[in-house]
Amino acid sequence: MTSESNQPTGRRTHVLFDVDGTLIDALDNQRRVWRTWARRHGLDPDEVHRVALRTRPVETFAQVAPDRDPQECLAALHELEDEDVRSGVYTAFDGAAELLSRLPSASWALVTSNYEHRVRGRFARTGLPVPALIVDAAAVGEGKPSPAPYLSAAARLGADPRDCLVVEDAPSGVLSGLRAGMTVWGVNTPHAVEGVHRHYPTLREAVPDILAFASAGRGSR
Repeated sequence: MTSESNQPTGRRTHVLFDVDGTLIDALDNQRRVWRTWARRHGLDPDEVHRVALRTRPVETFAQVAPDRDPQECLAALHELEDEDVRSGVYTAFDGAAELLSRLPSASWALVTSNYEHRVRGRFARTGLPVPALIVDAAAVGEGKPSPAPYLSAAARLGADPRDCLVVEDAPSGVLSGLRAGMTVWGVNTPHAVEGVHRHYPTLREAVPDILAFASAGRGSR
């Protein structure tokens, strides 16, 4: 685990979670959806998935299928993703259920690049509790790594960004949280993503510290 010596303000704290890769293991599902999409468009599935891992869908289409209508591409992708929510196999990361069930109900939210109906479907499949606030792709004009998604969550919670903890697994999400002026902890990666204030190889290892942050708002970041 790595850390910085930043000190929280001692005011009311909130925890903002990414979803895929942070709370729910959806990597195989994402790979399967993108590869199916690629095959239907006569493209290299491995190359398409490689690009999709680091860009938003419309940016992926621009790179791998610049001659295709991006809205048609997006509609086909959404159809595949919705079907995967209905029929795919999802697993919550170890510690996710315990963590979310123990957090004060008004102290946390989800901030995702996916859409709310899919998040709710995945949470229903895995038995995870759903918070009152989900900031999804439709809620903001700019997605991660823009700070907009996390700043929107803080504003809707009535929270000072300095009192928010972001829990992420991906570089774009980490950068989004940092640009929003929040504390950012990384989970579920063997090595720390650049910029995180703390790194935990697994979500399970982060659970005690996340609960402490949420309940006390004191101690080191």
